[in-house]
Amino acid sequence: MGDAAGHYFEADPAVPSAPRAVRLDLPDRTLQLRTDRGVFSADRVDPATKLLLLEAPEAPESGTFVDLGCGYGPIACTLAARRPAAEVWAVDVNRRALDLCRTNAEALGLANVTTVPPDEVPLDLAVDLIWSNPPIRIGKAALHELLLTWLGRLAPDGRAVLVVHKHLGSDSLQRWFETVGWSAERLAARDGNRLLEVGRP
Repeated sequence: MGDAAGHYFEADPAVPSAPRAVRLDLPDRTLQLRTDRGVFSADRVDPATKLLLLEAPEAPESGTFVDLGCGYGPIACTLAARRPAAEVWAVDVNRRALDLCRTNAEALGLANVTTVPPDEVPLDLAVDLIWSNPPIRIGKAALHELLLTWLGRLAPDGRAVLVVHKHLGSDSLQRWFETVGWSAERLAARDGNRLLEVGRP
């Protein structure tokens, strides 16, 4: 996570801005993305995020998608580029991250990305797909509350695909989902990262 480790989940990062760029290489496309200090994984596309983008099941052709904890936008921009008929909501508490995600989407010509803090998402928004490298470091209680809130927005057949490292509690998180009434299946694993698909049982 580079120099942003202690700051990426703050609304206004205290670290000074130092813009830079990273390149996201995927089999189907390459994206140039602007990043900055004070956002998650500012110096490279995080390996867990890359696993999600490579191994997640194909998204529906259209629908309402959410990138929860979007950072500077590698997930949101990839979803929007792959599925131009979809509406992609990029959600983060970090205002610097939201500005970067918006800038990246605009630079890539992705008019189907909406970047907002959580409290500006319509309460009645029905979500077909959530992709997320969730903010584990906010703490277990806050993370559980966050995930339950967003899972509750899923349409009846909606799914969430999450990537979490085993050292950050992926296995216990998978078990926890099942104790609170959600199914959770491991889809892939690489370098300690686990890709989980969560939905209604």
